[in-house]
Order: sequence, then C-alpha cells, then structure tokens
Amino acid sequence: MIFWLIELIRAIVPSSDTNLDRIARASGRVFGYISVRTSLALITSLLVSLLLGPYLIRTLRRKKIGAQILKIQESGAPDLYEMHGSKAGTPIMGGLLILAGVLTGTLLFCRLNNSFVWVAVLASLALGAIGFYDDYVKVSQRNPRGISARVKLIGQVCVGLAVGIFLYASDEVLRIVYFTGEKGATHICFPFFKNWYPDLGLAIIPFAILVLVSTSNAVNLTDGLDGLAIGISTIVAGAFLIAGYLVTRVDTAHYLMFPYVPGGSELTVILGALIGAGLGFLWFNAYPAEVFMGDTGSLLLGGLLGTTALLIKQEILLVIVGGIFVIEALSVVIQVASFKLRGKRVFLMSPLHFHYQKMGVPESRIIARFWIVSALLALVGLATLKLR
Repeated sequence: MIFWLIELIRAIVPSSDTNLDRIARASGRVFGYISVRTSLALITSLLVSLLLGPYLIRTLRRKKIGAQILKIQESGAPDLYEMHGSKAGTPIMGGLLILAGVLTGTLLFCRLNNSFVWVAVLASLALGAIGFYDDYVKVSQRNPRGISARVKLIGQVCVGLAVGIFLYASDEVLRIVYFTGEKGATHICFPFFKNWYPDLGLAIIPFAILVLVSTSNAVNLTDGLDGLAIGISTIVAGAFLIAGYLVTRVDTAHYLMFPYVPGGSELTVILGALIGAGLGFLWFNAYPAEVFMGDTGSLLLGGLLGTTALLIKQEILLVIVGGIFVIEALSVVIQVASFKLRGKRVFLMSPLHFHYQKMGVPESRIIARFWIVSALLALVGLATLKLR
C-alpha cells in the first residue's frame, strides 16, 4: 500500500514542484529496500499488538469468551484439570491480535501486486477462520472440544488443495529457477544435495495438503502451555525470514545452490510482520498468560509458516527448524498408535509438553527449555543451507 501512496503523491504533485517530486522519488527508493520494509512491518505489527492487546483482552473478558479445561484423568499422575484448572476462563481468540498485527504490517509494506503475498495471506486467513469457528463453538456451546476433527480436517484440506493448485498451475511459479536449470514449484529441495530436486509434478497438490494440514495441526498441538507455541513460531519465522531473504536474491541463491524465487522477497515482509505480531502477543501470553491464542491463532500461524515454506521451496527446512512442532505431533501419533495397538501409553500424557508437566517439571521451565531447543534447531536448519 505504501507504494501506491507514493505513486499517488507523484501523480498529483505538480511537475513544477521539484522538491516534492524529489521527496517522493527518494521515498520510493527507500521503501524499495526489502530490509527497510521488513523492519517497518515488524515494528508496526509489534506496536499494533501491544496497543490493541489490552482492549482485546478486556473485550473478551467482558463477553466471557474464556478457555475451558478438559477433565482427563489417567492413573499415576495428576489430571489436566488439576494442572491447568486455574486457567479456566482465561480469554481465548487472542489469535485475533496476531492477525491484526500481521495484516497491518503486510498491507502497509508489501507490494500488493505480488501473487505470493496473496496466496500466503489468504491461506493463513482461511485456516485462521476455521480456528475462529472452532473457538466460537467451544465458547457458545460450552464444548471444550470444539468442532469435530473431521470438519476441521476438511477445511484444512480445502486450503491445502487451493495452495497446491497454485503451485502446480500458476504462471508465477514458472519463474522459480533451480541450480540445475529446472523451473517451477513442483520440485522439492533437499539439504546436502546440490543437484537433486525431485519433480513431484501433479503430486505437488497432495504434498501441499500434507504440509499445510501437518503444520497447522502441529502448531495447534504445541499450544498447550503459556507462550510455548507463539515463542517457537516466532523463532521459526525468524529462521525463515533469513532463508527467504537468501533464496530471493539471485546472487546468494546461486552461491548457496538454492532455487531462486523471484518475487518471494515479499514473503520476508510478511514474516517480519509475523515476528512483530508474535512478540506483541507474547507480551500478554507469557507465563502466566492473560490471553490464549486459541485455534484462531494456532491454525493461522501454522498456515502462514507452511505456505511460506511451500512458496520458497524450503519444506524440508521447515521440518528441521520447526522440529519442536514435529516432535509434539509425533508424540500424539505414537501415543494414540501405542494405545490402540498395545493397550499401553508411551507417555504420561501427550503432546510431549504435558508428559514433562505430569513428571513434575514446572511449566515455566518446560517453556524455556523448549524455546532453547527450538533456537538450536533453527541454527542447525540455517547451517544446512550451505551444506550442499
């Protein structure tokens, strides 16, 4: 939007007014730098989150839009309600705060004629809407389980289908060039291999569905302790901001043997906005939390991170950098499979963070340690970018 405003000013300024025209030209050059716009998007989204946070929390409390805690009892350990019962009534739908920050930073500082921007925004908005409906059902029907898993999955699959079709059929992705000279968004980029980019062809569509469903659900499962999911999401977004900047420059992409993604630089602006909004939300969500993001926030975050990974062709990097999300999701899969096949549970409770909490580890310590591990995984993931 800022580019449109600059062009509008240049259009209405009289040609004789050279001073104003010079200012407009200088502004255009400054905002042409992706680093400037990313920084401004981060700062703006942070301020939006910090300023709107108190108002949103008061509104949610006044309308009694609060969390409900499931009563799940397993022998040999305290139940979930015993551990988190004091959090009942804490406002949910705090993901709206993240959404407001991300949208503000994106709409102000992104080039809105970039198709990658709209794919990322619309996909994350659609998943956020599914999460919002889930939160609404939880509150309005006093049902802590929300909508059925089937309904949620159908919505996620539809979003993944739309993104997959874009990756397969859009002319925009034909500009993506790999180190081997191949083009398009149907290839996968693996660490440690410089000349191997498997072409999935039409299979990129189910692959996109898998990535978006997995990522959004993994972030959702991780959102069980105060500040845990948003802290890790911010770290992952930071790592992808760096990776996104590198793959959208022809010189660094060629040096690192990356696929070169023209136009993908605008995604770094969105990631900057996500980091700012995430930090602003963490201000209120840190232990002890004043507000929870709910499914509104977790599905939004997972959708944005997953879509970004697909667009810049760094899906495998997401598995490494987002390792905590992967581990949390796998702990649930292992727990369910073990109980159905063997009649025994591997963990005291899943996802994994609840297992440690049932062991008696303080919540704040679990959060801090998961953040540390996530930061280390981000460094490992970024290190693999050069290993070809």
